[in-house]
Amino acid sequence: MKKQPNRLPKGGRIDRGKAFSIKFDGSNIEAYPGDTLASAFLANGKKIVGRSFKYHRPRGIMSAGVEEPNALVNLRKKGRAEPNTRATVIEVYEGLEAESQNCWPTLALDFGVLNNFFSRFLPAGFYYKTFMGSGPGTSGWMFWEKYIRRAAGMGRPVSELDPDSYEKINSYADVLVIGSGPAGLCAALAAGRSGARVILAEQDFLNGGTILNEPCNGEHAEWLTLILKELTSLKNVLLLTRSTVFSAYQKGVYGILERVWDHVAEPPPYQPRQRFHLLRAKTTILASGAIEQPLVFENNDLPGVMLANSTRVYLHRYGILTGKKVVVATNNWSAFVTAHDLALVGARVSLVYSGSKINSDVKKLLDASGVETFIGYSVIRARGLRSLKEVDIALTQDKPHSSFPKMITIQVDLLAISGGWAPNLNLWSQLGYKPIFNQSRGAFFPDVDNLENFSCVGLVSPTFRNKNPSEAWFSAGVKAANFCGHKNNPGTVFPIPASPFSTTLGAGLIRGLGIGIHSNKEGKAFVDFQHDTTIGDIDLADLEGMRSVEHTKRYTTSGMATDQGKTSNINTLARMAELQGGKISDIGITTFRPPYTPISFGAMAAERRGKKFAPTRVSPIHDWHVKIGAKFIAVGPWQRPWFYPAKDEGLKEAYIREAEHIRKHVGLVDVSTLGKISVQGPDASEFLNRVYANNFKRLKVGRIRYGVMLREDGLVLDDGTTARLGEFDYFMSTTTANAGSVLSHLEFLLQTSWPNLKVHLTSVTDQWAAIAVAGPKSRQLLQEVTIGCDLRSEALPNMALTETKIGEIPIRLHRMSFSGELAYEIYVGSGWGQIIWDKLIQKGKSFKLIPYGTEAMGTLRIEKGHVSAPELDGRNTLCNLGLERLANKNKQYVGSVLRQRPLLNDQSQQILVGLEVIQKNQQLKPGMLLFSENTPTAGHGEGFVSSVTWSPALNKFIGLGFLIRGNDRLGEKIQSVDFLENKNFSLRVVSPHFFDPQGERQNG
Repeated sequence: MKKQPNRLPKGGRIDRGKAFSIKFDGSNIEAYPGDTLASAFLANGKKIVGRSFKYHRPRGIMSAGVEEPNALVNLRKKGRAEPNTRATVIEVYEGLEAESQNCWPTLALDFGVLNNFFSRFLPAGFYYKTFMGSGPGTSGWMFWEKYIRRAAGMGRPVSELDPDSYEKINSYADVLVIGSGPAGLCAALAAGRSGARVILAEQDFLNGGTILNEPCNGEHAEWLTLILKELTSLKNVLLLTRSTVFSAYQKGVYGILERVWDHVAEPPPYQPRQRFHLLRAKTTILASGAIEQPLVFENNDLPGVMLANSTRVYLHRYGILTGKKVVVATNNWSAFVTAHDLALVGARVSLVYSGSKINSDVKKLLDASGVETFIGYSVIRARGLRSLKEVDIALTQDKPHSSFPKMITIQVDLLAISGGWAPNLNLWSQLGYKPIFNQSRGAFFPDVDNLENFSCVGLVSPTFRNKNPSEAWFSAGVKAANFCGHKNNPGTVFPIPASPFSTTLGAGLIRGLGIGIHSNKEGKAFVDFQHDTTIGDIDLADLEGMRSVEHTKRYTTSGMATDQGKTSNINTLARMAELQGGKISDIGITTFRPPYTPISFGAMAAERRGKKFAPTRVSPIHDWHVKIGAKFIAVGPWQRPWFYPAKDEGLKEAYIREAEHIRKHVGLVDVSTLGKISVQGPDASEFLNRVYANNFKRLKVGRIRYGVMLREDGLVLDDGTTARLGEFDYFMSTTTANAGSVLSHLEFLLQTSWPNLKVHLTSVTDQWAAIAVAGPKSRQLLQEVTIGCDLRSEALPNMALTETKIGEIPIRLHRMSFSGELAYEIYVGSGWGQIIWDKLIQKGKSFKLIPYGTEAMGTLRIEKGHVSAPELDGRNTLCNLGLERLANKNKQYVGSVLRQRPLLNDQSQQILVGLEVIQKNQQLKPGMLLFSENTPTAGHGEGFVSSVTWSPALNKFIGLGFLIRGNDRLGEKIQSVDFLENKNFSLRVVSPHFFDPQGERQNG
């Protein structure tokens, strides 16, 4: 078979010197740079490229743009795979691989086509009528749903990770021009010359719009070259190709997807495959053009039936003759030029026009090119088994200007149809505006009369003029620039070349709709090609009482496919109006929502995926932890050492060993991740006194106090310690996970509740490395490494601080304990953190020093009864946590009023308790529900387990939990239940302070 049999020997905007092969379903297809996958299909004579969703009917290329409903393929492989990609917008590149979808076992032989033979039993809404309330049990749908959903959808989801990167940026413009057709180019040029900052967004990979559909060596091509040359030279104008404006929001906010490297097999290193622009524009010019609409007749979905203008696109832009025996069927004038151009390159062309007459000058041009004309005729039927073979046309005018018979059958291999044009107003409608139906032109148009910062030009404009339109487009750009304050003289516009043919929208957009529908009740006339919605489905919806366009849309699924009704909405509305005996304007139009065309999840997520989903923060000592083999755990945005395995230890063995070692010797843990906030100013003490429940005004310089912070609703926000470094200088620490929320809470209070307080807050988390040294030998170790520092209890009691040095490095030493052991926290500048850690490790060898992780730290704090993140979950009160004695009764503080609500102080509510497992080998788990010993285990129980650990000090599993009337139930035997694993065993309620309840070890 000849390569590219439908490619003309010359013409087109392709690079004929670089032919390469691409793959479709494993077979090689030759293409040129500048082709789309669809043009490559057509050039190589490939007619069937997809299967329809419901009936699995064979489908071919229908259009040349984003409106394509048939040619959906799966593009690329593995993590880069993209299902449901339109072949009409895929730029070919060397190495491109695509596969057909929605077919089995092959595209040519699809067993799913059996649905077509049973189509009379599969009308619109049959799922609900057939399966709702039928089948086993009382809810048949629950039985059938899994089978229905298995059959639903097109394409295959991707499970592998996407290897490419994406980025999101914020862009700004005075004037955003959407669409680079002649109207958009003229408007952008005028605004650019006026001095405005202009962004021109074009979804195609070439600028020019409909100019690209003209011969590439004529006046139109010269005009395009001239205007693009000047636009490119203007530094205040940015031309974005491969960029789809997919969403529009109020106040000039738009979403733009730029396909930066989608036209290659693999993006270059460190380059984003796609870029998401969040654009803010002062004013917008919509030049999005119009989309040609199909005619509705029997078998109008056969491969070989195409939109008329699309055949002209493939002819002039890609150098492809899509058929040699052609019928051009139209109800408007725009398709006449298509018939003329196809005939000039050697096709046998018959023009079937449903109107009553053709302009005499145009008729002469058609006759001169050899076009046979049938005036007053309409296509009523297409014939063919797997592709188009014949077309039946019939007289439809009462007074036909023709001597032909009433019914004619024509042998064809291409049927180019045009049912008029629908202005592309999706983005305008996304702003919440309703379009107005223009009866004389048969289309919906935007109503922009009262909008200062939004205008429409070109085919989407209700004031489109066919004579000398360049001046109107240019004036729109000048007006937009003036609105933004730019009033430089823009000069004059380049007049667009005239054409002997009018490409204006036809007045009869819906004229001829339904013709041929009743000629054969067995045939199918499609409205929505992708979802297989027929004219009969619209009729059935009307019979079922679906009079609202939104109801009909959902009942029939017309307009709900990936093309969002770009070629189906108008015909659906027209049929509804016909059935209801009204006008399209009375029916209205469906709601358009973003995105205008499908966009990738990767582009929306941009950098926020995988490890980049949120910032990953590490401590200054992180590299050391990695080097010795620590296992890490995520705590908020931080990576913290979880445990340090010795040999083949797992988590349990490692943390038990570490915790037991700390109780006997000494260990150190990296606590640099704790939130650290500097609170400074003359009113700092007053500020702290207002945000903490306990008193901070009397805290002395050099001392530390534990504090609890409430929200306005009286519930606990966070706990931590604050050290007073000087008269007006405090150092606050928070939990790792709540550092951001606490700082935000404090800043909010200063800016809204107490703006008169002279206080400044600074997050200093990254400025300080922090190391906790804990265990009976911690004082001895620190005495060895510090210089001239008296660490005796008399000189440095618990909850006190001092400044000293380790070597020549200044540090601040806080004596405080989270473990219940004698312990200290060392604060040093982040840059010195690793050096101090190394010195402690080196000196600690003689004291049997080991590092320990967060799991062992959790064991030590549970043994001591200290609360942490599982208990500080934002739902508990001071009473729940047993901390109500901390609350100062003689002052006002955040949450002090609402915490007095009776329910929040009721001792019969759930209170923090300790829990001991009675049977030694039974493992307690967080989340287990608590029940009294002799009560049925159903419902939510009387409490739950919040934190658990194996305690080496007690040699059993212990935990913290919340239990109704917990203070009154110490010593009681209760049940713990795990409904997921069906486990139930006994616990004893004890004080949460399991180990050293008097604090002798930490205070010694």
